[in-house]
Amino acid sequence: MADETGTLVPDTGRWVAAATTRELKRRRKLRVEVADTAIALFSAGEKVYAFADLCVHQDRSLAKGTLLHGRVICPGHQWQFDLETGYEPDQDLCQPTYPVRVDDDVIYVDLTPRGVDSPERTIS
Repeated sequence: MADETGTLVPDTGRWVAAATTRELKRRRKLRVEVADTAIALFSAGEKVYAFADLCVHQDRSLAKGTLLHGRVICPGHQWQFDLETGYEPDQDLCQPTYPVRVDDDVIYVDLTPRGVDSPERTIS
């Protein structure tokens, strides 16, 4: 199975509808609860990204943060997480992200978080 960018994403059977593109389009960021998991959705360009909503640093909601130059800026201490990887270049911590796919304007999230050690999250 491929995500919206054409990247192969393993089909773990955990894809859950999270929101519609219309809901996300207005503000470009949206906090949703998916199977008791708080997810922050972000729209940048033609892509949709999903992060664990609570920042790994101080449990602040990333959905309340700012999108700027391909990064999500946490409203707490302004850590800047890369949209593609969740990586914060000045810190040892990485924000968990989730695979996303969009079908017929519905945003689906795979609830298997990707972490720094995951093969899908190679940082160069």
